[in-house]
Amino acid sequence: MKAINLAIFASGSGSNAREIIQYFSQHPTIKVALVLTNRKHAGVLEIAHAHNVETAYVPKSEFYESNRITTILREHNIDWIVLAGFLLKVPEQVLESYPDRIMNIHPSLLPKFGGKGMYGMHVHRAVKEAGALETGISIHLVNAEYDQGRLLKQVACTLTPEDTPEDIQRKVQQLEHEHYPSTIADTIMQKQRLQQ
Repeated sequence: MKAINLAIFASGSGSNAREIIQYFSQHPTIKVALVLTNRKHAGVLEIAHAHNVETAYVPKSEFYESNRITTILREHNIDWIVLAGFLLKVPEQVLESYPDRIMNIHPSLLPKFGGKGMYGMHVHRAVKEAGALETGISIHLVNAEYDQGRLLKQVACTLTPEDTPEDIQRKVQQLEHEHYPSTIADTIMQKQRLQQ
């Protein structure tokens, strides 16, 4: 089976990216070949460098106005893309080049608390304000609409009325780290088997 190259798109500190890179460092088939960011000083760049993963910085201004991203992905022979705290909408040309091969994770049980502007602590505060006694993660394919792609996996955790948004964030992040890398692997390998 040929090696499968994975690109991680990330905008922030990179805690999920670190878990993904570490998970696939020993994988026989899938390799993280690139970390791409839209922020020049994103913490994820340090994580990538520490693990000898190549990086690319593409400013937001070039994201939608050029073919730079698809060119970079082609140069690195990228087969799949995963979003890990990536805050920009994926450009149309990238969606067209990678149909059903882009995954994202959302920090709530979609369709609850999804959509434009709903990311990170915005989600956890909304969950708290709604008085929800349950939240979790949704791993899904990416399409042209925010948080609308086909669900691959959802995992829930219980909340207490005493949980702060920061407590909710910790619980959800634990689920992200536990389930996102293995779901990425399972999804890719399942698609490979279907194509053989």
